[in-house]
Amino acid sequence: MPKTVIPFDAEPPLPGETPPAFPKVTVPKGEALWVFGYGSLMWDPGFPYLEQATARLWGYHRAFCVWSHRYRGTPEAPGLVLGLKPGGSCLGRAFRVRKADEAAVIDYLYRREMLTGVYRPGFHTAQLGAERRRVLAFVADHKHVQYAGRLSEPEAAQVIAQSSGQRGPNLDYLSNTVAHLDALGINDGPLHKLLADAQQLCAAKRA
Repeated sequence: MPKTVIPFDAEPPLPGETPPAFPKVTVPKGEALWVFGYGSLMWDPGFPYLEQATARLWGYHRAFCVWSHRYRGTPEAPGLVLGLKPGGSCLGRAFRVRKADEAAVIDYLYRREMLTGVYRPGFHTAQLGAERRRVLAFVADHKHVQYAGRLSEPEAAQVIAQSSGQRGPNLDYLSNTVAHLDALGINDGPLHKLLADAQQLCAAKRA
């Protein structure tokens, strides 16, 4: 039987980028694969799933902590995109995958999220309603050259206000993220503040 492949329009690596080896992610025995989304995966998962649920991941929070050298910035003037950073918790969505689709979904997620290896895929505890489950989440690797989790909020706002890449201004990415979170009923105060500060910087620059 041919291997199932979920399409994804991944762009080739930039010069000097080498995709890392495929991560050895194994679904815990006897458990279903639940994939945790905290950014675009929440509203655009791109893979088949049986059900979805609001989920709170413990031990990490959503943050603009990953340098973007392509989509929202350049190697010379990198932008910022979302990652999971240690501390607190993160409200997102979890998707349960059919057993027969697990290998294809993991392969798809790797091609989507792991182009440069800036994330560490692994299983973490999340609260889904009254139950706690292990979910597959992509956490930013604090040892990776693209990790930007040590920036202060004002520094991050400054980067976002002035950066742009192949998919447009960094500010648009932040604005779209906040709009989608609001539409899903997920209140993320720190991102609202980051957006307001970045918009203020852009307005001041235009004045």
